[in-house]
Amino acid sequence: MASYGQGDIAAQKTGVVKRTRTRMVILTLLAIGTMINYLDRTVLGIAAPQLSADLGIGAATMGIVFSAFAWTYAAMQIPGGIFLDRFGNKVTYALALFFWSAFTLFHGLTVGLKTLLLCRLGLGISEAPCFPVNSRVVGKWFPQHERARATAVYTVGEYVGLAAFAPLLFFIMETFGWRALFITVGVVGILFVLVWWRFYHEPHESKTANRLELEYIGHDLKEAEPEPKMNFSWANVARLVKCRQILGAGIGQFAGNTTLVFFLTWFPTYLATERHMPWLKVGFFAILPFLAAAVGVMFGGWVSDQILKRTGSVNIARKLPIISGLLMASLIITANWMPTDALVITVMSVAFFGQGMVGLGWTLISDMAPKNLAGLTGGLFNFCSNLASIITPLIVGFIVAATGNFFYALVYIGGAALLGVFAYVFILGDIKRIELAD
Repeated sequence: MASYGQGDIAAQKTGVVKRTRTRMVILTLLAIGTMINYLDRTVLGIAAPQLSADLGIGAATMGIVFSAFAWTYAAMQIPGGIFLDRFGNKVTYALALFFWSAFTLFHGLTVGLKTLLLCRLGLGISEAPCFPVNSRVVGKWFPQHERARATAVYTVGEYVGLAAFAPLLFFIMETFGWRALFITVGVVGILFVLVWWRFYHEPHESKTANRLELEYIGHDLKEAEPEPKMNFSWANVARLVKCRQILGAGIGQFAGNTTLVFFLTWFPTYLATERHMPWLKVGFFAILPFLAAAVGVMFGGWVSDQILKRTGSVNIARKLPIISGLLMASLIITANWMPTDALVITVMSVAFFGQGMVGLGWTLISDMAPKNLAGLTGGLFNFCSNLASIITPLIVGFIVAATGNFFYALVYIGGAALLGVFAYVFILGDIKRIELAD
């Protein structure tokens, strides 16, 4: 039997029945967690110039350090998805958040390249389940016509955190050194574990969501028990990999992630070395593309849900914003010919705005993942997309080491965005719930 939350009790006392909004509290938790997630994984980009000088790390080696996070992050996507399907959202996210925050803190204690690499590898393992959890939570707590905006809200945490806190982070580095950056953001994440554990609940466990909200989000009041725990099967992996929807979405997200990874790793160095900006100027200009990306995320989610309401076509509503975003991201190539810093930042902001719209790709997983395999599906999707986190830092690092500039690096990033357009137009196919035969 379904339980009744405090919202139902209050309605009985007042005689006024209003739908509660517990899902917005859940979404706030996801947004804050995602913001901390990206601060932890990208603070290295801010610390890189000082850190590399102190530890004697060159450009090519620094590319390996940037990439190392993604080696384990990508490799752990499928195991992380299996763990998620087995133990659920609350436990999985709490453990991941604690350990990735601890590894971030350990960055501030590194004494050389080996310990730095170990911290990056540990960070990748720990962060692997984050986005599969996000996608799974959105699928449980939001109806289909709200999922794009919900995905946009938590995804915007990737960009708002850096945009809002970049000046503070640069100030901390200049005042206290690069080690203080890692220790600060690591402690913040560990404290947030307590908040997550206190306030996150599944729909069937919620004491604040009333019957109207549960019906609105599509939760079956007659099935209040948790979903059965899924045992791992390689057959399920094979069947998912063969689905064109997963392949097309994975390639498309790889393409968008290529642009994202550049901004999260090499972008501050690009401004400092290619454009010869002083660090205080870099700290200011680095904010603008991230703000543009945050707007792009929110715009993409809003316009997708609006198109869905007006046309009823999931294909148009999901694909059109993402394809448009990838085309804008490809414009990053034109920064090679921009004569002034202002024009370069404008181009970068347009490209990152477009990349923000590509974050809508996680909504596709909420729409397409087979029942009870959302974690595994999200893991496969994130594995494909985060191959870019491995490849992009390495390619950029080697190009810069070999040529002394970023010209061909930007060509590569723009070309990857065009590959994503191809995947969404010719590979993805219809966006619908995948049904796997028993």
